[in-house]
Amino acid sequence: MTRRFAAITVCLAMAVGAMIGLVLAGNLTPAPAYSEPKARVADPATVRPAGAAGTASFADIAERLNPAVVTIDASARGSRYRRAGAAPGPEPSPDLPGRGTERDRDGPRRGAGTGFLVDAGGHILTNHHVVDGAERIIVRLSDGRTLRARTVGSDPDTDIALIKIDSATTLPYATLGNSDTLRVGEWVVAIGNPLAYEHTVTVGVVSFLGRKLFDSSFDRYIQTDAAINLGNSGGPLINARGEVVGINAAVSSRAASIGFAVPINQAIAILPQLRDEGRVTRGYIGVKLRTVDADVQRSLRLSSAGGALVQDVATGSPAERAGLRPYDVITAVDGARVESDDDLISTVARRRPGTSAALTVLRDGRMVTLAVKLAERPQRDRRPDGDATVPSGSRGSPLGLAVRAIDADFAARYHVPDQLRGVVVWRVDAVSPALDADIERGDVILEIDRRPIHSVDDFDRAVASVRPGDVVAFYVYKPSVDERRLATVRIDEAGPAPARGGESPAAR
Repeated sequence: MTRRFAAITVCLAMAVGAMIGLVLAGNLTPAPAYSEPKARVADPATVRPAGAAGTASFADIAERLNPAVVTIDASARGSRYRRAGAAPGPEPSPDLPGRGTERDRDGPRRGAGTGFLVDAGGHILTNHHVVDGAERIIVRLSDGRTLRARTVGSDPDTDIALIKIDSATTLPYATLGNSDTLRVGEWVVAIGNPLAYEHTVTVGVVSFLGRKLFDSSFDRYIQTDAAINLGNSGGPLINARGEVVGINAAVSSRAASIGFAVPINQAIAILPQLRDEGRVTRGYIGVKLRTVDADVQRSLRLSSAGGALVQDVATGSPAERAGLRPYDVITAVDGARVESDDDLISTVARRRPGTSAALTVLRDGRMVTLAVKLAERPQRDRRPDGDATVPSGSRGSPLGLAVRAIDADFAARYHVPDQLRGVVVWRVDAVSPALDADIERGDVILEIDRRPIHSVDDFDRAVASVRPGDVVAFYVYKPSVDERRLATVRIDEAGPAPARGGESPAAR
């Protein structure tokens, strides 16, 4: 018994000794408790943004770009200076200074914004609305110096302005990137002076690309959740490589985490004109367009989707002189394919007024080529919206709307052209395909499926054959914006379903 006990004791001692040896050698390290950190926290200077391998940290970006960011104070006497106002447009309604109402009050006007240097000679990019109408512009540099600036050029269509300061020393400047390579979800940094807090740095991601807010002809806004507030206007939006990819321009009035920036490529494209001429001129043919989507293709029985559908032709415009008509589909310019209305707008706008172009047009199933000489794109003229007068003696329709004949009072109130023939929409059901297709009270229906509508009887006959599953093409005149549009109304097999209007309010 004593020998057995002694043997067991020796074995236990040997086992314990072996375990102690393994621990000391590092081959049997005890697992850490869940509350223990699993790795040492990296030094803040070495932390890199997620998804941006090989790039500088946000702190490095801010340190490098901050010296190129400036504060802009703009002022003018009396009512000459346009101040901040709520801008009209689609939801979300952006708070964009200079694009709202003009206040005609006496006394000086002052505004503040941000800008950033783009060369060592003192050229600064900012927003048009930051300096619009300003008589005196003061720029404050990151080193504390204040210098007088002058406006070199400005473009209200893209909300971009170029100003300049003169300095005896070489100035730091930002590197411009390529906004066309941005991706949704990519990290971005905003630097600016929100609410007078100078050189504030905020971080977020790209939430959406190509957002349209004010004018669908040119709007390609970058949407971001990086915090942008009043005072950030004109400041840089920077990618994870430290390159400027946007100019912060607008914020949502309904949310604190939705901001918008003008793509830097739009600024790069017009910089030569701003420097040399002080303004930007663009080609114009005078048509209202929409993209040929599947519904348009089906309702108009087109052979394929793609291209830009002509909805209206301005009187006296290059398009009218060239022979363009409503329902024409422009498929190419000088042989280069046109994919959408945006594609055509961009192609025409990049060309100088006075130049000529050959348009390939699909008309009633056959291809024709039309030569057009471009004019200069005019500024848009928007009239305020108003409610249509509620008439008596009208009829309903299975599409969820009721119409009536045009009378003298309506024509005079909304400046309806004398030659216009159609019926007026006076009621649209709250849940209907017509409402989903952006047909509104006060619109004038001119055609349905390319059949002219001159009376309520014409309207009733045109919609009598509508069946579930059909896509109906409505050609309407909108008095509130003085333009014609094509709206496609899709009737779902199981009943009314959403339809897409999809039109571009204006194309130049």
